[in-house]
Amino acid sequence: MDTLLRNQAEEPVGSKDRRVERVVFETDRQLVVGDLTLPPAGYQSRFSDALNRPDFEFVPLTSVQVTSLADGQVASLPFLVLARRHIRVAYPAEP
Repeated sequence: MDTLLRNQAEEPVGSKDRRVERVVFETDRQLVVGDLTLPPAGYQSRFSDALNRPDFEFVPLTSVQVTSLADGQVASLPFLVLARRHIRVAYPAEP
């Protein structure tokens, strides 16, 4: 019983209902690389679906690296919300 409880505690809630895709966004000033959480399959499960949803103005990302295009400085952040209006280029990161 103790092992069962420990395994359940270590597994993130809803992890079977979601998948994570590493993505890259370029804005006018920064290159943003982070993890985007998506449904596993079906409705709204593609990367492009997440970007084109009319009801969302922001893209939530985790495990983010932000690189300044001006000077190359890199900042690592656990969480970032990126405004869609600032996105100039978006694509899945290479595995």
